Formats: sequence, C-alpha cells, structure tokens
Amino acid sequence: MKADRVEVSRDTQNNRWLVRIQVGEEVIRRHCEAPPDADGATLRNLAVQTAADEGYSVDASDVTVI
Repeated sequence: MKADRVEVSRDTQNNRWLVRIQVGEEVIRRHCEAPPDADGATLRNLAVQTAADEGYSVDASDVTVI
C-alpha cells in the first residue's frame, strides 16, 4: 500500500528522529536512531525503510525532511 505522506523531523524532547507516515486519516509515528547531524539522503532512506517495516511503500523523493 502506498503512503500518502511521509515526514521526518527531529524530536528534540526525545533526542531522536521521528518518522510520520500518513495513509488517509491514519498517522503512524515511529522514532528512529540516526545521528543528530544526519544528511537528507540518510533521513529519506531511514523513512523509506521505516515505512516498509510498517507495510507501506514510499519513494525517497516523496519524503519531506523538516
């Protein structure tokens, strides 16, 4: 199933990256481990892998890094 929207942002409170996967009205949030200074390509690949782990497909170019 294709995800409608995928975002990656830094959760400063938990000091980890947060991947948000939106499919319709449903939003799945998963914390992920990556260095605080990770580059955009690394974060996009992390988001694609996280979405795949949840059973969703997304293209790395469609991932928004905030």
